[in-house]
Amino acid sequence: MPSSASAAHSGPLPLLDNEVLRTFVAIAERGSFTRAARQVSRTPSALSMQIKQLEETLGHKLFVREARQVRLTPEGEVLLGYARRLLKLNEEAVTRFLAPPVEGTVRFGTPDDQGSRILPEVLAQFARTHPAVQVDVVVGGSVEMQRQLEAGELDLILMTAGTPGQTADQGEVVHSEPLVWAGRDGGVAAWRSPLPVALASQGWPWRGRALAALDHAGIAYHIAYTSEHWAGQEAAMLADIAVAPFPVSLVKLPLRQVPREVGLPDLGDYHVVLVRREGAGEASEALAGQVIRAFREQRP
Repeated sequence: MPSSASAAHSGPLPLLDNEVLRTFVAIAERGSFTRAARQVSRTPSALSMQIKQLEETLGHKLFVREARQVRLTPEGEVLLGYARRLLKLNEEAVTRFLAPPVEGTVRFGTPDDQGSRILPEVLAQFARTHPAVQVDVVVGGSVEMQRQLEAGELDLILMTAGTPGQTADQGEVVHSEPLVWAGRDGGVAAWRSPLPVALASQGWPWRGRALAALDHAGIAYHIAYTSEHWAGQEAAMLADIAVAPFPVSLVKLPLRQVPREVGLPDLGDYHVVLVRREGAGEASEALAGQVIRAFREQRP
């Protein structure tokens, strides 16, 4: 049975143009017609005309124009999800048929927090666009993966910026977000003194940053829980035996950010970098591009 929208529309439904969708996504991500125009190499007035035609086609206003920026309407937010999926599907189809075949094996290292965030989607899409490439995944700590990369045992790794031994120019920043103090919602660990903290093992950047911040703020603490993986820190928080420094995107109920009135120090942002082994090959570069796009598409 046809939907009310399709029934009300006489004749075939209009098709959405990929170039217009690309323009729409660029404006949504940049929050500005001017910044988006620079990205797509067109004038702001040309972009404005495209969006006007798109709004007329769909019968809905997509952006609210403000003094210094534009923001999506509720209908625009819905379209953004569709637009990203349509552009991705178009890219997959074109790559599958027109790109030269890429073969080989890529050895990819990722920490467990980033692996759980993007890995399933990345591997599924990469398998569709590069069926002749085998991807071997290693999940581990940044320090060990860096050693394996330098030894030629891995081709591509994700790691946290600031890992001991990492040079300043090593890797490309692909993701940034606030690092916050987190604990169990309604828990009491954050109010205890000395403060019980759950930390990663020695050498993880979060550990040094958290301890330095507590020392600088003069807050008494003790390390109540140590784990190689973020899941261990999460378990300690869920049991309400400790609080922990955690990426804000991973703080989900029954966890919550520690209330500001507790007075814990700010931890700033943390950055994820993608590091390539020199000469790793075409297959590795193809997967690197897929990883970068996956992080970019997570941005609001």
